[in-house]
Amino acid sequence: MSQKIIEFEQGWGLLKTGIAKSISILEDEQSLSFCSDEYMTLYTTAYNMCNQKRPHNYAAALYKNYEATLEEYLREKVFPSLNEKHDVYLLKELTKKWSNHLVLIRWLSRFFGYLDRFYIPQRSLDSLQKIGLICFRELVYNKIYGRVKDDILTLICQEREGEKVDRGLLNNTLQIFVAIGQGQMEFYENDLEAAVLYSTANYYHNMARNHITEDSFPDYMIMAEQYLKLEEDRASSYLHKGTKPKLLEIVQKELLLSQENELLEKEHSGLHVLLRDGKVEDLKRMYELFHCINGGLDPIISKFKQHIVSDGKYLVKQSEDAASNKKVDNQDSAGEMVFIKKVIELHDEHLGYIAKCFNGNNQFYRALREAFEVFCNKMIAGTSVAELMAAHADNILKKGGGGEKINEGAIEEALDKIVQLLVYIHDKDLFAEFYRKKLSHRLLFNRSANDEHERFILSKLKHQNGVHFTSKMEGMITDMTLAKEKQVGFVKYLQSNPQENLCIDLDVHVLTTGLWPNHKATDLHLPAEMANGIEVFNKYYSSKTHSRKLTWIFSLGTCTMVGRFDAKPIELIVTTHQAALLMLFNTSDRLSYKEITEQLNLPNEDVIRLLHSLACAKYKILLKEPNNRSISKNDIFEFNSRFTDRMRRIKISLPSPDEKKRIHEDVNKDRRFVIDAALVRVMKSRKVMGYQQLLVECVQQVSHSFKPDVKLIKRRIEDLIERDYMQRDEDDASVFHYVA
Repeated sequence: MSQKIIEFEQGWGLLKTGIAKSISILEDEQSLSFCSDEYMTLYTTAYNMCNQKRPHNYAAALYKNYEATLEEYLREKVFPSLNEKHDVYLLKELTKKWSNHLVLIRWLSRFFGYLDRFYIPQRSLDSLQKIGLICFRELVYNKIYGRVKDDILTLICQEREGEKVDRGLLNNTLQIFVAIGQGQMEFYENDLEAAVLYSTANYYHNMARNHITEDSFPDYMIMAEQYLKLEEDRASSYLHKGTKPKLLEIVQKELLLSQENELLEKEHSGLHVLLRDGKVEDLKRMYELFHCINGGLDPIISKFKQHIVSDGKYLVKQSEDAASNKKVDNQDSAGEMVFIKKVIELHDEHLGYIAKCFNGNNQFYRALREAFEVFCNKMIAGTSVAELMAAHADNILKKGGGGEKINEGAIEEALDKIVQLLVYIHDKDLFAEFYRKKLSHRLLFNRSANDEHERFILSKLKHQNGVHFTSKMEGMITDMTLAKEKQVGFVKYLQSNPQENLCIDLDVHVLTTGLWPNHKATDLHLPAEMANGIEVFNKYYSSKTHSRKLTWIFSLGTCTMVGRFDAKPIELIVTTHQAALLMLFNTSDRLSYKEITEQLNLPNEDVIRLLHSLACAKYKILLKEPNNRSISKNDIFEFNSRFTDRMRRIKISLPSPDEKKRIHEDVNKDRRFVIDAALVRVMKSRKVMGYQQLLVECVQQVSHSFKPDVKLIKRRIEDLIERDYMQRDEDDASVFHYVA
């Protein structure tokens, strides 16, 4: 039995009645509802109308009438209702009508389910849902979105001013702008988001200008932090998730980035003041606010570096002024150590800021390094910072701390800080040479307070600068241990050979020449007692080894002797040279300058220093004629038998010759060898190189030890060419060839 044909007017009339009832339910015109039988009747009617054979197949007509029905509903019911509303009432009505419209589409899609499942896919038509959204967009949204946008902006502005608004309503309204794009964000972004961002920029631009003139930098940051939190909360509550980063970026730009330089440079509360006064919390807040802004840290890092450079240059000037005053007042220049202490304090302070306030950001460490390199490579009253650092380390490591009272537990920490500062020194080889010189004096004259501390700083230096940096220094410490063992052997030798009659106690340090700083060997004429001791030790040493030769460095020796004065005998602690000079007066009452020079066989400058220390300094062991404070070649000297002192044991210092110049000369000489080696290594590996490339590679290879002068490298290249290690290209003088 064939199914009864449903004519279009009959079927559509039934469906239209069902649609009208759906609209009535949504509009709350009467208390109605659908039962399951009614729903099945409507669905079955639409299904049968779409599956009847031609010409009674009405699928296309139903599809068209579905759209027409929605258009009629939107045009006659929805838009008029919205058009008469304003402000928040418009938003409430819009969200209600939008919600109803979505429900209506869902219901109708069920009635006309056959169209969505079969008819529409077969013909690649828009789905019923999409048609519903398009109709709403064209007949409602396009006509009112401008008013809705303005009302949303008004509510957002009211909330920013402290008024309470319905965030749920705002969220629901904004979702319409998102949904109307059917997966595309262009309607939301163009019709609403752009306006929200623009109004936000204006609002916070005006706020920033109002606050920046009145607030201090810390107060301004607290204000900005509060408003950023409010905007973040606002964006999370009712704006689309894609708007949040854009909104916060604009707030950051207007409140912080655009005002950054002015804030940092505030006279009484800018970054310089915060760093100077140690405002840790304010600095931490500043970092948290600016580090998440693209380019926000750049001005801070620049000011941070400028602040350190300014403080460092002030320390340099302060030290130079102090040194000048001391020269005028003829005082000893002990104040250079104050400079190193203050530099260490400055370094510790700003390292603390980076760790506590700037989250250990590497950019700040880089700025710190660049800043310290500026003033740590300056000369302080003619003295390099490398030399001052070596002297400071010496003060810490020698007995008595050079007048410094440092807690035993803090010594390693103080040494570690010196090693940290060494990173900023370009001329590390100069530090190494001065430090080696100081180390030799501590070891030879038994001035080192603790061997463990000596090894500790060497291990730190080795870790930071490589094995080559400390190899000689470690060798010196090992040498001293071996020298003590040799001395024990010498004592046993004397005990087992009583015929070797020594009238003095002799303690000898046998050291390796290549490890220790160079010292001038003099042909000093020793008194018989000393000469006998030297002869006995040479004999002992020859019995132990036949391949090594001893070179005696008398300038590094010390001697304890007894001066028999009229009042009382006094022990005198003097150098070997001073002892040799004093012992001349055992056989002569008076000696002229010329006689002393001839008998000692020393250069004039050494004799003058010796005589000055004994006749013109604090302890006048010798009397001179004429009685003045200068030594001349016509002076006559005699033993001061009337000398006395309240102490029974005194040390007579001998001013050391100025070794600074000689150390610089030795370092410069070593640098020539280092540059030569680097140039030969590079040329050997590359065979052919241009001048500029060779220069760059050479600088890179030696920069770990010192910052080379380009002119010096040029001279070394010329020297290597003369010595046939390399040659110029015949066609291009700026190209070099390695000569095998």
